[in-house]
Amino acid sequence: MVALQSTRQAILEHLKKHGQATVDELADILGLTAVTVRHHLDILRSEALVADPVVRHRTSRGRPQYAFKLTERASAYFPKNYDSLAAKVLDELKTHSDGQLVNVIFEGVAARLSAEAPAPAPGEPLTARLDRAVAFLNDRGYVAHWEATADGYLLHTYNCPYESLSDRHPELCQMDMVLVGNLLGVVPQRVSRLADGAHSCAYLIRE
Repeated sequence: MVALQSTRQAILEHLKKHGQATVDELADILGLTAVTVRHHLDILRSEALVADPVVRHRTSRGRPQYAFKLTERASAYFPKNYDSLAAKVLDELKTHSDGQLVNVIFEGVAARLSAEAPAPAPGEPLTARLDRAVAFLNDRGYVAHWEATADGYLLHTYNCPYESLSDRHPELCQMDMVLVGNLLGVVPQRVSRLADGAHSCAYLIRE
């Protein structure tokens, strides 16, 4: 969970459990004044974690009540277990299928990922394709850049989005190499891997 001031974390947790709440309800639950609760809600709204209040319909007459709910962005502040689930799925996949099928599946995943990138224009130079590939990879958390060398171009990725999985599942590294090849329209040569202790995953690119 991302670190957050304790009172605001308590507000988020209450809204997560109950769906919505008014200022008065939050004040009662947290033992705070309504003014203090509004202050924290204003901060959470400014951070796009709590949505603007909506009118809650009352069963009796009186002033309208305004209820607060979480935004989609607030989900980042609650624990996720994707890595553990993905690791178990991969273990089961390998247990019940042969290595060739696993490779085919990951090549298909790479094809789906690269299909999200804009197609290169006919005759587009390799440097332009590298720029496009780096932008695509950076949007997905790879922290990528390329450089020209005497042997060709080197494409570096300094972050592995699957770091907790790649040690046990090298097929993910192969998937990334296929992805890079699909993005550039050439077959890359892997020079180094983060999983082996290198500073980056590096791919040598030649026309």
